[in-house]
Amino acid sequence: MFQPLYVAATGLSALQDEMSEITDNLANAKTVAFKKGRAEMESLFYVEKSFKDTLADAMADTDIAPVNVEYGTGVKVSSTPRDFAQGAIETTSNPLDMAIQGEGFFQFKMPDGSIAYGRAGNLNLDNEGNLVDPNGRILEPSVVIPEGTTSIVVRTDGTVLVALNSSTDYSEVGQISLARFSNPAGLKSLGQNLFQVTEASGEPMLGVAGESGYGTINQYATEQSNVDIITEMMQMVKVQRVFDTISKAVQSYEAMLASLDKMKQ
Repeated sequence: MFQPLYVAATGLSALQDEMSEITDNLANAKTVAFKKGRAEMESLFYVEKSFKDTLADAMADTDIAPVNVEYGTGVKVSSTPRDFAQGAIETTSNPLDMAIQGEGFFQFKMPDGSIAYGRAGNLNLDNEGNLVDPNGRILEPSVVIPEGTTSIVVRTDGTVLVALNSSTDYSEVGQISLARFSNPAGLKSLGQNLFQVTEASGEPMLGVAGESGYGTINQYATEQSNVDIITEMMQMVKVQRVFDTISKAVQSYEAMLASLDKMKQ
């Protein structure tokens, strides 16, 4: 493949990946606690060509030193980190809805026993009374709501209190702890609003909501997506225009090759 066409192909591929990231953000603009992603680009390795040998004789009597010329070989998407900026807090009427105001992640136990982390606090109860996420993953550490519970109170520090059989007396049944990371952008996305620890994110630091460095837990509320639809649409238009520009450059190069071919005939 001719080098200009290869460079153009890398650009078109990278822009396609960026467009996929933008459309994913837009599709999840109403997903609870969704964190938008962004495509970060980096240049590919440069190729160095030297004119020293061919120009050495011509430049022998001058003070001008021969120079090397570097040619770019294209671009690629280097990473697609998540932006964990706080989303808007929306009030609900569900006592099992909880939003983290500030830093921190809920912990959920995966089917294989590992722990995943997420910000979505739209919780439910399973058949055994465990607090679970919408896909049935149990909150860690587990909090079991007893049968006959008529009222649930979750304090800002994550303490869970319940009242049984319309009683006005509340008893503590569990404590919701939070995890935070030195570099949350390094977490690996698992889908379904869950993330996995990586070397880049660092190990989780566990603590109680409201303590130094940890956010508070708001009951009867959910954190909304932090996607700004207008910003994403503007970025989409920008990507489309750059894509069109590269496509036109490819067409121009193909026309040049066609012209050269006719000249040789």
